[in-house]
Amino acid sequence: MHFSFQIVSGAHSGPRRGRLSLGHGVVETPVFVPVGTLGAVKACSSEDLLSCGVQMVLANTYHLYLRPGHEIIRRLGGLNAFMNWHRPILTDSGGFQIYSLSSLRRVSEEGVLFRSHLDGSEHFLTPEKVMEIQDALDADIVMVLDECIGFPAARSDAEQSMERTLRWASRCRDVEPGERRALFGIVQGGVYADLRARCAEALCRIGFEGYGIGGLGVGESKETMLSMVEASVAGLPADAPRYLMGIGEPADLVEAVARGIDMFDCVVPTRNARNGSLFTACGVLHIKNTRYASDSDPVDAECECLACRNYSRAYLRHLFLSRELSVYRLISIHNIFFYQKLMERMREAISRGTFEEFRKRFYERWHGDARQGEEGPFGGTQRCDAACEALNISMDEEG
Repeated sequence: MHFSFQIVSGAHSGPRRGRLSLGHGVVETPVFVPVGTLGAVKACSSEDLLSCGVQMVLANTYHLYLRPGHEIIRRLGGLNAFMNWHRPILTDSGGFQIYSLSSLRRVSEEGVLFRSHLDGSEHFLTPEKVMEIQDALDADIVMVLDECIGFPAARSDAEQSMERTLRWASRCRDVEPGERRALFGIVQGGVYADLRARCAEALCRIGFEGYGIGGLGVGESKETMLSMVEASVAGLPADAPRYLMGIGEPADLVEAVARGIDMFDCVVPTRNARNGSLFTACGVLHIKNTRYASDSDPVDAECECLACRNYSRAYLRHLFLSRELSVYRLISIHNIFFYQKLMERMREAISRGTFEEFRKRFYERWHGDARQGEEGPFGGTQRCDAACEALNISMDEEG
């Protein structure tokens, strides 16, 4: 296994720049990882992702197990060959589906009984089975099976879930010794700081190549989310990568990097794109608004993505209102490019020792809505799938 993590610059307890070496390449951190649930980032090809500067993508163990099946992917050479993506891949374990598909599953000490959302068939996933599936996918980073609970949750429920997560993590470690890929543990504990501290300490005793922070962005306030990040980070080793799972609003990325987070993933850029929302340095621009009907400017004059180099706001609005399929690709490319540039600028600021100046400038310009100074449709710290549910928008298998 070609795994190593080096802190290049910055403080161990604050914003830091790192270098993550994996079997399929080197990843500069802090990094944002686009979500490719079914082995594809929505509306984008692998070539599009490369053009945006994407370093690593995420794929979903549960969904790929159901379709096309992990053994098919194994026979076709693993997920990298299947996707024609020759940079690092991270696979999650299906733990978030324990939360998001609560009506279709039953949790026990042994594992999780799922009823497929595709055909209703039953499937029993244990920590060992999840490791077997991820072995077939052959990703560079794999996650333990964890139990993600919702908000609010009683302390007793959060503690029970956290303890089960630890037992499952130990079983995953027994199966995956870390010789072929990096295995990450996951800190759980709801919104209880002492439970998260206990979980982090216990995971460190088991020993993992990196550590995820899960169970956040499920309805708690921004302040609570950040305090739980701090409680989790405090108990994690300084020389291991820290991965905040499922959080993806730009302001949340800035705040989490300030607290020592190295890795992020979220469906926010691509799902917002399919709803006609484009990220800019000043906030979210909603392309369907009438004000853009004859606007010849690019979405963002500072952006060098494919869409901004070649197309006007008026044209993108026309495509979006006409439901032309090409618009979803163009807007997704723009949003992914924005996120990659945001992380790049944070890495540069950390290297120069000017992160606090960057942070100040970010807030001087950033508003939830690029024109109105209001929070956009997915403001706050909810995971995007939870926000979409509130807006009666389908998950369409992305989260």
